[in-house]
Amino acid sequence: MVATPTPGKIISYPAKTIDRADIALRCAPFHLALFAKMRWESVSVPKLAGNLGVQSGYTRYPLSELSVETATSWLIQVGMLRREVDGQGLTDSFRLTPLGLELIEKWETAGGTLAPASAIDRFRNLSARWFRLPF
Repeated sequence: MVATPTPGKIISYPAKTIDRADIALRCAPFHLALFAKMRWESVSVPKLAGNLGVQSGYTRYPLSELSVETATSWLIQVGMLRREVDGQGLTDSFRLTPLGLELIEKWETAGGTLAPASAIDRFRNLSARWFRLPF
């Protein structure tokens, strides 16, 4: 099933893609404020790790840099984020993709907070991460 295009929207995503990214977003250890900021500028790993991430309102609890990398890598794989690139290659910063922008706009118009992930959502997210095919 393909989602119907909305006016001004460039890319249409299959409903399954949107659902998987939405669940990954709600299961991630990040607040909506982080993704809202990523709409306008990139955010680097050091700004998300440790107490700085919590103090900035980006993370739910202090995360190690490895935990930030793991969580953002999954959000990249489901199509929510992309790594920022500079003149010398990849950086440690991230931005939203068009799919990420679509989902963030959805949650901002639905009240400005992410709905908590249910136990079933967490199971689906974990299953998708662990049992995905490597291609």
